[in-house]
Amino acid sequence: MDLGLTGKVAIVTGSARGLGAATARRLAEEGAKVVITDINAELAHATAAALKADGLTAHCIVADITKGAEVQQLVDHTVATFGGVHILVNNAGFPRDKLLTKLTEEDWDLVMTVMLKGAFLAAKAVVPHMIEQRWGRIINISSRAHLGNPGQANYSAAKAGLIGMAKALSKEEGRYGITVNSVAPGFIETEMVQALPTYEQIKERAIEAQPIKRVGKPADIADAVAFLASERASFISGETLHVTGGRFG
Repeated sequence: MDLGLTGKVAIVTGSARGLGAATARRLAEEGAKVVITDINAELAHATAAALKADGLTAHCIVADITKGAEVQQLVDHTVATFGGVHILVNNAGFPRDKLLTKLTEEDWDLVMTVMLKGAFLAAKAVVPHMIEQRWGRIINISSRAHLGNPGQANYSAAKAGLIGMAKALSKEEGRYGITVNSVAPGFIETEMVQALPTYEQIKERAIEAQPIKRVGKPADIADAVAFLASERASFISGETLHVTGGRFG
């Protein structure tokens, strides 16, 4: 199936590794020109180099998405390099899991700032270009955790906020041919998750709770994002696509 992404320019935040790297690769495989952006310069450059080595079109721009000036430079550099920007995937984020009584202000602020403020700044910077070209796709990477998880008050709130933001922006920007959606992954086997000391227990509980009895892979999320970014999804906006193996609770 031709997704109509050939020549489109995509920025994927937090794409040095994990879901972001898999998503950037999938978009590039569909013919998009992708910008790998992350605060981790070494990993970001390595990921972009790996894509180029496979004959795909990629460019690395190191940026801190919590800083408005750096986000604007990221977008300006993207436009200068590739001639435009058509797709934004707000993927950057990380957990700081603790029960509420042990959750610090710093734990709360860091998670909120990277995920919510970062997504706001990135969307604000790309939307004028999307309005001008009358075409755009913004996809927020939320999580099944938006439904609530113990020990994740900050993370769940931020992921729920990304869904709310997407719904609001879908109503603002739809008239310009811009769709805004969210993808909510369930348990996905990434490097970050595999490094957790309780990984095996978490994996076992997740598979038991899922109707589909396997772990999710980064490619599962990348495929969902590629679809929502495509011409095939041009009449879908304000939606949340759960990629959870059938698990919602």
